[in-house]
Amino acid sequence: MTTTAIYKDTKHGGRLTSFQGIWPTVDEGAFVFHGAQVVGDVSIGAGASIWHNCVLRGDVNKIMIGTRSNIQDGTIIHVSTRTFPTIIENDVLVAHKAMLHGCRLADNSFVGMGSMVMDNAVVETDGMLAAGAMLTPGKCVKRGELWAGSPAKFVRFVKDAEIEKNRSMAEHYRQLAVQHSYDAVGAVAPTQYP
Repeated sequence: MTTTAIYKDTKHGGRLTSFQGIWPTVDEGAFVFHGAQVVGDVSIGAGASIWHNCVLRGDVNKIMIGTRSNIQDGTIIHVSTRTFPTIIENDVLVAHKAMLHGCRLADNSFVGMGSMVMDNAVVETDGMLAAGAMLTPGKCVKRGELWAGSPAKFVRFVKDAEIEKNRSMAEHYRQLAVQHSYDAVGAVAPTQYP
């Protein structure tokens, strides 16, 4: 009987687990913090951050997280069996306790706290889904739109100032992740952030 590892811990205390021999791939410059569980066919890009107590389960399809995207505390990401992967492109903001399932979030999109994005739903570039909203299967938040409610519906167009702020938040979260990574090992960051 051979013994093989069933999980590996990341340098920031997150846990990676294989599924059917497929391990998550995490860029050296990404952050997977303690309490986070990442399983199976999941890829995480440079500068992306997976915060405390998130679950990313790529067992029956794949999950892709782009560069500098952040998946905030308590978020759950899953996929649809052999039909819809979950694709999160670059510089995406996913707020605390969101639930994503077999969907696509385009560059610079925003998903608010406690919201749900269901199978084959899309949030396009600079689109926003408000806190607590539920984007039902197959629906699409178009570029620069704000949707809210359950089920979510178009409310208005996103203001230029909101787009500018959302676009700056990916870098904010990357810098915050750097600070947390120093703190996680008891080191002092050369420059404290924020």
